[in-house]
Amino acid sequence: MKNKVIIRIGTIASFILDKKALFASLTASLVLLVLAILSMGSGEFSISPLHVLKVILGIGEPFDETIIFEFRLPRIVMSILVGIGLATAGAILQSISRNPLGSPDIIGITAGASFAVVLFLALFSDESNALTVSQDWMPLFAFGGALITAAIVFTLSWKNGIAPFRMLLIGIGISAFMHAGTTIMMLLGPIYQASQANIWMTGSIYGSNWTEVRMIAIWITILFIFTLVMTREMNILEVGDDSAKSAGASVQWSRIIALLLCTGLTGAAVSFAGGIGFVGLIAPHIAKRIVGPVFGSMVVLSAIIGAILVVVADWIARVAFAPIEVPAGVWTAVIGAPYFIYLLIKQRSK
Repeated sequence: MKNKVIIRIGTIASFILDKKALFASLTASLVLLVLAILSMGSGEFSISPLHVLKVILGIGEPFDETIIFEFRLPRIVMSILVGIGLATAGAILQSISRNPLGSPDIIGITAGASFAVVLFLALFSDESNALTVSQDWMPLFAFGGALITAAIVFTLSWKNGIAPFRMLLIGIGISAFMHAGTTIMMLLGPIYQASQANIWMTGSIYGSNWTEVRMIAIWITILFIFTLVMTREMNILEVGDDSAKSAGASVQWSRIIALLLCTGLTGAAVSFAGGIGFVGLIAPHIAKRIVGPVFGSMVVLSAIIGAILVVVADWIARVAFAPIEVPAGVWTAVIGAPYFIYLLIKQRSK
């Protein structure tokens, strides 16, 4: 146990994190901090890292404070929270399905959440495109869409267990169906709404504000803590249903709770950032290569890596072709699509 560190969440739960995983997580956190500082200083008005640090410490210039706190920092914090949500959802999904190709966007969960959010916008927008109900309801709609889609995919994929490629093919089909429904609603709605929804579906952090950040922070924090509480059950599920039952685990209930956490995290991320793809696929794989498959170690590092991916994607989206902003989801797809093809080839060879 001398190479292990026990992390406790009050009296609720505890999990063991080995020192290698702890070092990797701290290093990744440092990388994330550096990238966030560099991103805060980049843009039409460039600010040096030193001046960014002064602003954070409360001794910066008023103009720099306005640029950072009002425009750049909200979207960076949003990027971090969205990355944590998507990466954690991907880690959960890969664990409960024992499928390395499992990812909320690939098997249609993200598409289901997107469909629900566009439906929400269509149902509760007036002629001037203003919402007639509180935006607080949008994450619940996204969660509902993600949950229904996940339930359909898992039900149709189940036959004495979940076959990875069966789930993948069914998920792709359900995802296409959801995208078709979303497109129909966009075509029937106003042109302005269609163009905005199209940018949002690709995945963009543009226009994030502190109100939205506070909303998503509550969802992601609570769901991530519950995910850590489920660490023991997730580790048991990875060894197979028979072994899990012999260990005294309630397999079906554990899988249902894990699925609810996955859909909740996906729904929260999609509600505020749209369909940013491949983060839930890439981050868990990178984490497993570094610290191994033990869920407690892997999910923490995966969440940090997911945050790094989205922060970098949003940074590139904001500055690469300024003043034109390319949605962050385009840049995650540039990295994720080739990686997905590589995984497909690797799975076929097995």
